[in-house]
Amino acid sequence: MKINVLTADVYNRIAAGEVIDRPYSVVKELVENAVDSGAKEISVEIERGGKSLIRVTDNGCGIERDELPHAYLPHATSKICSAEDLFRVTTLGFRGEAVASIASVSRMNIASNSGEEGYSLASEGGVMGEILPSSAAKGTQVTVSDLFFNTPARLKFLKSDTQEEGDVGNMMARFLLSHPEISFTYSVNGKIRYRTFGDGLESALAAVYGREVLSNCLEIHAEKHGISLYGYIGNRTFSKPNRTYQSLFVNGRYVVNQTVGAAISNAYAAYLMKRQYPFYVLFLDVPPEIVDVNVHPNKADVRFADNQIIYGSVYSVVSAVLDGNSRALEYVARPSSEESISPARSNAPAASTPTMSYEQAKSELAFDVSLAGRTPIPRPVKEDPAMLTVHSPEAEQRDFFEENRKFLLEQQSAREQRARQERVDVSSLVYKGELFRTYLFYECGDVAYLVDQHAAHERLIYDRLCNRLERREGMSQPMLAPYILELNAQEFDFFNRNLPVLNELGFSIEEFGERVFKVTAVPADLVGIDLYAFFSDVLSSMESLRAIRLNDLLRDKLAQSACKAAVKGGEPLTEKEAIALIQQTEGDMGLQCPHGRPAVVKLTKKELEKLFKRVV
Repeated sequence: MKINVLTADVYNRIAAGEVIDRPYSVVKELVENAVDSGAKEISVEIERGGKSLIRVTDNGCGIERDELPHAYLPHATSKICSAEDLFRVTTLGFRGEAVASIASVSRMNIASNSGEEGYSLASEGGVMGEILPSSAAKGTQVTVSDLFFNTPARLKFLKSDTQEEGDVGNMMARFLLSHPEISFTYSVNGKIRYRTFGDGLESALAAVYGREVLSNCLEIHAEKHGISLYGYIGNRTFSKPNRTYQSLFVNGRYVVNQTVGAAISNAYAAYLMKRQYPFYVLFLDVPPEIVDVNVHPNKADVRFADNQIIYGSVYSVVSAVLDGNSRALEYVARPSSEESISPARSNAPAASTPTMSYEQAKSELAFDVSLAGRTPIPRPVKEDPAMLTVHSPEAEQRDFFEENRKFLLEQQSAREQRARQERVDVSSLVYKGELFRTYLFYECGDVAYLVDQHAAHERLIYDRLCNRLERREGMSQPMLAPYILELNAQEFDFFNRNLPVLNELGFSIEEFGERVFKVTAVPADLVGIDLYAFFSDVLSSMESLRAIRLNDLLRDKLAQSACKAAVKGGEPLTEKEAIALIQQTEGDMGLQCPHGRPAVVKLTKKELEKLFKRVV
């Protein structure tokens, strides 16, 4: 077997596949380098979702003329010098493969000025040109054009321009939040989307989510077990339909970490309804030696030396703040306007708690994960606490409807078979009266049928509405006042892709400003629908929601609409109305309401005679 030594252009493209998969990852690597350069002002421009142009400009330390070629080399970095440095990484970028990887799959130019003179060096597909004089100001400007121009197989797998821009925008929002001391400008196709002025986290939060979010948040700052946790969390009544409103920064790096995510979710568990998620922008600062940032190709996650310490610290702080007990006074920096925490709620004055070092906390057999006034939570010994109620993105992305489709079809077939066996000739049914103004009696030979008037009518209305839905025959009903839907970048992208489906179903939805939609009409069959609840349901499953799932969601709303429109139990019906109702069923005695309750109960003469002991 012959072993080939790969050339630089080949292994750089392999590295690009691991580190640079889409435009947002290019932006991430370049902005991280700009932050590490000490920049106080960073500008990011993209065109066509970053496919045709990505430009990152900073006023950092710059790159010297003779160092420019080294910037393009693989595993060349100014962030670390030895293997030992990997265990105390304090910068965002450190591996040194990003620029070389990006350059190998794009046309790239670096213009930099580290002093009085500027120079530039271009590369096409990883092949460098000559160093040329440049008018670049102090700092560095990196321009990436025609991403994946020489790897068409990768290019065809990119998403639409709008989708790519949505992911870049989401990444930029994380940078604005994680580095509020830096002034950021983010532009898309020449139009500014985000702008901050480096004047603090509160301003950055307002720039990303809107200033009204601040009135629903609590600002916290806690030192516990040698760990610092600070930032903003939503109050007990403030929730979001998906996890795109959650940001965690570990030592300044945005990550999605299961241990911390589980701790926060468990702390909120008593206050959130199903399919609602907490809002938070939190910073977790820990000693560099106890966190490994080199566990993910894109540095999107970290590994802690001791998950129990992290879990317990985060859980106890967030729980205390939400519960509003005496310990909350130690942690809350600024209560929200809606939910303040008063010293009157405490039986004792707030006191400063001595900071315990991480090593001291680690040596203790037990640490505080339960709070005063709460039921103590058993302390896991061998099991990672994050695994108790862990959030798994992979599990969310699984389409359980598809996985169970075969079973559901079998069940449906069985129901239809039973329904066929229970179908009778409507003309043979004789109306005999009603009981409790809810149940209607019909006789057919030696069989009596008891019909729940509400369940039967509800099913008939539901089937009629669903038939209109399937045939796209639903009429639209204009609204007296439009409903305004404000979204973040990822939600806006999701809605853009599903807009044709929603409009086909009878909604009238159009763009109405920056990441804002205006709803001016709803399906006529859904007049009176709670639009906030409906769109929250849509957005809560946006990671895996497809057209078929969207139809399922509408069916749920149709069922609610049918329930409201159907004749109610206790409402008297005339004999004529009772006969008309059973005729509309077309003799289907296996009828069920949309929620699965039986609408008809069959009672034979023999069963009745057994009740009266006429037969044994």
